[in-house]
Amino acid sequence: MPYYYYDFTYILVVVGMLLCLGASAHVNSVMKKYGKVGNSTGMTGAEAARRILNNEGLYNVQIECLQSDSGDHYDPRTNTVRLSYENYNRASVTAVGVAAHECGHAIQHAKGYAPLTFRTALVPVVNIGSKLGIPLIILGIILSYNNILIQIGIWAFSLSVLFQLVTLPVEFNASARAIAKIDQYGLMSTEENNGCKKVLSAAAMTYVAAAASSILQLLRLILLFGNRRRRD
Repeated sequence: MPYYYYDFTYILVVVGMLLCLGASAHVNSVMKKYGKVGNSTGMTGAEAARRILNNEGLYNVQIECLQSDSGDHYDPRTNTVRLSYENYNRASVTAVGVAAHECGHAIQHAKGYAPLTFRTALVPVVNIGSKLGIPLIILGIILSYNNILIQIGIWAFSLSVLFQLVTLPVEFNASARAIAKIDQYGLMSTEENNGCKKVLSAAAMTYVAAAASSILQLLRLILLFGNRRRRD
């Protein structure tokens, strides 16, 4: 079998996987912890989201409940905040924090926040690049290490890395907006707000880990194939 499957650069993949697993375990732990802590206003995630959106004049943004306990997101195509079943219905610190974060994205969209606009524009290109990157590299290897296909594959994969990097300011900014709006509209006490910050910080670290993992994978591809033409 080719040396590609046994090279030392696999350690970069392992490090990336460990970062993602660690970040995921941490955010799940923090969210579970504060998901059991009720907020003093007794507002559910859906009610908190509606309060923030109405106060921001975003009456056109809808709030939907997902039939699962994951998948919270804001859809700019339909102006819809979608909350997991638990965060939609529960009056916990986690629920209000997550709902406020998604409202932060809605506010970004309404105000034309540049990084969000750029990320949204990248989506169709990244979808193609992420699907073609690795297959093109593998095809290039099969075809006697066709350098053109391999380089195109690396560039295609780079688009997904760029997307991950652009995602970071978008997510951090949405969390900052969430904390500000929770405080501004009195949705939680100071102590509860501190717990909310921990929830959102833990969630943000999953994006940092994902970006780091993507960069490490790209670095591995470059180390393996980036200067192959010179060696050949």
